[in-house]
Amino acid sequence: MAQEKKLVESITSRDVDFAQWYTDVVKKAELTGYTSVKGCMVFKPAGYAIWENIRNELDRRFKATGVENVYLPMFIPESLLNKEKDHVEGFAPEVAWVTHGGLNELQERMCVRPTSETLFCDLYAKDIHSYRDLPKVYNQWCSVVRWEKTTRPFLRSREFLWQEGHTAHATAEEAEERTELMLNVYADFLEDFLAIPVVRGRKTDKEKFAGAEATYTIEALMHDGKALQSGTSHNFGDGFARAFGIQFADKDNQLKYVHQTSWGMTTRLIGAIIMVHGDDSGLVLPPKVAPTQCVVIPIRQKAEGVMDKADEINAALKAAGIRAKVDDTDRSPGYKFADQEMRGFPMRIEVGPKDIERGECVLVRRDTREKYQVKTDNVAEEAAKLLDVIQKEMFERAKAFRDAHIYTAENYDEFKDAADNKPGFIRAYWCGELACEDQIKADTTCTSRCMAFGDDSVCVCCGKPAKKLVYWGKAY
Repeated sequence: MAQEKKLVESITSRDVDFAQWYTDVVKKAELTGYTSVKGCMVFKPAGYAIWENIRNELDRRFKATGVENVYLPMFIPESLLNKEKDHVEGFAPEVAWVTHGGLNELQERMCVRPTSETLFCDLYAKDIHSYRDLPKVYNQWCSVVRWEKTTRPFLRSREFLWQEGHTAHATAEEAEERTELMLNVYADFLEDFLAIPVVRGRKTDKEKFAGAEATYTIEALMHDGKALQSGTSHNFGDGFARAFGIQFADKDNQLKYVHQTSWGMTTRLIGAIIMVHGDDSGLVLPPKVAPTQCVVIPIRQKAEGVMDKADEINAALKAAGIRAKVDDTDRSPGYKFADQEMRGFPMRIEVGPKDIERGECVLVRRDTREKYQVKTDNVAEEAAKLLDVIQKEMFERAKAFRDAHIYTAENYDEFKDAADNKPGFIRAYWCGELACEDQIKADTTCTSRCMAFGDDSVCVCCGKPAKKLVYWGKAY
């Protein structure tokens, strides 16, 4: 029991120091490790397995909409990057440059991709000639490099993993349809698979992606009341096409520019899972994304028949499609319980000599710690049902928390009071003027997270007629 207590006490309480709690969970659950490369991290098996499940499910959903996977180089010549002025200016502070190949200085600098718009444009300029070549609906899974000054595991690092979709279409309408489609794919994925409720909307011009006509976003609320941008989808219009000369002969035999989109999600989703669902005992994983959904813990495992029964239960779970394993280490049951909770496995199954005599075992939920005695013969069926319940209720709790932390401000005094005293989203109208957006950030450190549709009103900052209902918040 002393070992169990020490394991749990090594995690700082969320309410004492949320940032330290986050770091403690990442380290104790062995999701990442530090490296000799400043600002970069090692994905340990437990962390990378979560990303694999995210990647595999997203990939399945992408392909259901007609997406094809490709892979492009990680180096971008400076001349190619410079073809789109706004895009270059937006990324310039974060670009890492390669200046030498071996011992020889390169004739032209190359950046390590911070994103791949220019590479895809170069590809499309070569491959698209006719309306018959459209649409191109491509995605690549890769890493990117952005030279961040301040880093934190999963949330912000100099190299991170992501997917970036890049599409080309014959018309503006098709591009807008794809932009909105992918935003909804992202939102549905977070809510269904990660049990994270989101707010959907459009970014202001100040916050949109460099070079885009419009950026759409999903925003999630973390336990500390801060927002986390969790996925974005961009409509580029024909701006990049004009810069890169991507034209096609349409059905009317006229040369036209393609309309493009781009959309992406990153490993920061793992950070979102931690901060939305975790508690003071550690990680809490939604069953759908959990690499291990159920861990079988034998009680008095040296007693006759206990390990055989644990293995039997494990086999039944796996046969039912449940990701399960047996903890057959020589630790005490108490330590194993604390370890299972800290690592976030959605369920554990306890089985010992007395349980075997009754033909039963005990199912314990990680999220609520509720216990259920079930017949061993029905364990796989009961475990599958309970995992579905856990997934559903984790989303409902997160949604209730999110909804309870959305505040409406009718005037600037109410806005500033909410920003100072009520962590969460603030719903308030905005006139559309950059000056007010900047003033709000200067006064409160809140930024516009996304614009929603709403009734006519007045700007919370200046009192002029409002154009947009905006969700504001302090963010990562």
